[in-house]
Amino acid sequence: MTETVRQKNRLDAFLTSVGYPERAPGGAVSFALRVDDMEVLAEAKPDGRIVLSYVVSEDESAFPALAGFVAGRMLREDAVLSCDARGAFLWQDAPVDADAHDWTRLFETFADSCDWWRERAEGLRGSDVFAASGPEMVIRP
Repeated sequence: MTETVRQKNRLDAFLTSVGYPERAPGGAVSFALRVDDMEVLAEAKPDGRIVLSYVVSEDESAFPALAGFVAGRMLREDAVLSCDARGAFLWQDAPVDADAHDWTRLFETFADSCDWWRERAEGLRGSDVFAASGPEMVIRP
């Protein structure tokens, strides 16, 4: 069995475990799930992990304010905020040995995290409040 076929099988198993009504097209190792007006990307990695990601904001001016939330959120969730060419995005993965129960839990907690971050990003849209007043508290390493 080729690596791509293994990844596709994992992706399909993930989609089934979370009860998503659609299947990934033939040969796909990533699939965009539409959930609560969000697009969550599920990717089956060659090492066997399933990685979920969600673009929080494409607005670079919001990145510093979003970064200000990271320290507090690290204590509450396993999702990680990162930036790349897509913008600021949230991601979380399941270990290689995850089963259907683990995937369901991952998907539920990740969707909750996405909701929280989406609310913050929408609150920042068109706002220059963070830049003008600065953060109330800064946690430094």
